[in-house]
Amino acid sequence: MANQPINEMRLYNQRNERLYLNASELARFIDAALRAPIRQRSFALTLAYTGVRLSEARILRGDAIQLEERILSVQTLKQRGKHVIRELPMPAKLAAEFSLAATASDALLWHEGGNPVPRITAYRWIKAVMREAGITGPKACPKGLRHAYGTRAILSGVPLHMLQLWMGHTSMQTTAIYATVVGRDQLVLSDRMWLSD
Repeated sequence: MANQPINEMRLYNQRNERLYLNASELARFIDAALRAPIRQRSFALTLAYTGVRLSEARILRGDAIQLEERILSVQTLKQRGKHVIRELPMPAKLAAEFSLAATASDALLWHEGGNPVPRITAYRWIKAVMREAGITGPKACPKGLRHAYGTRAILSGVPLHMLQLWMGHTSMQTTAIYATVVGRDQLVLSDRMWLSD
């Protein structure tokens, strides 16, 4: 791990601290988000339920939402110089959240003075919800939510190639990091190993 490149994605930092929210922390985050003011709530729920990057969420417009189909169209910003849109499935809870907020089709969902909400403001919204949920440490950030989305998808049986598409990764190697998380199925298999003891 000491030889691991700084920019390589990982789920633990150099001090062996987890960089993703586990299932119970994610549930607490969502509960806390539901108690937040409307703009912060919808922003936090969007990150939690779709795994989009903070920068991608900031530029979302009303016309990115297909409510009946429960699809969110997101511009992938990591692929510089390319105009890549990925369509993400939205859970019914997020679609319901968007149906509450009437937004003009071409208007930014979260804005200040017609511009995307500043990055620092969006970051502070997520940190405030994390504090309310009692989540601390290096995982208590937007990236922790993105990693939580990836791990939850894998543990729910979403195939790697589908998760790669949803998360906007150019490399399957990046997506495969989420397959290293121990899930319920692995715990059941492990329990069977020790059944006779």
